[in-house]
Amino acid sequence: MNEFTQSIYMNLAQIPKGRIISYGQLAKLAGYPNHSRHVGKTLAKLPKDTTLPWHRVVNSQGKISLSGDSFDKQKERLEKEGIAISENGKIMNFKQVIMQ
Repeated sequence: MNEFTQSIYMNLAQIPKGRIISYGQLAKLAGYPNHSRHVGKTLAKLPKDTTLPWHRVVNSQGKISLSGDSFDKQKERLEKEGIAISENGKIMNFKQVIMQ
């Protein structure tokens, strides 16, 4: 595992239940500002049985970026953590639940 991936995983693991972070914020937190697309690609490669909270990462507009079954799975997991989401995947009260 390379340093970038390791840093993303380590910081991802620290996101508390009921909070979210954007791809860009996670990249910055991991020490790689301006690498938000790389974060998305890295998360897409996670094993299906991962325990990392990948579902707590959304785009900078406060929306779920995934589609199809992946969208449904992420939406369901976030709602179980108490995060309200509209039908189109927009996080309600985005500013209040995003990790600072």
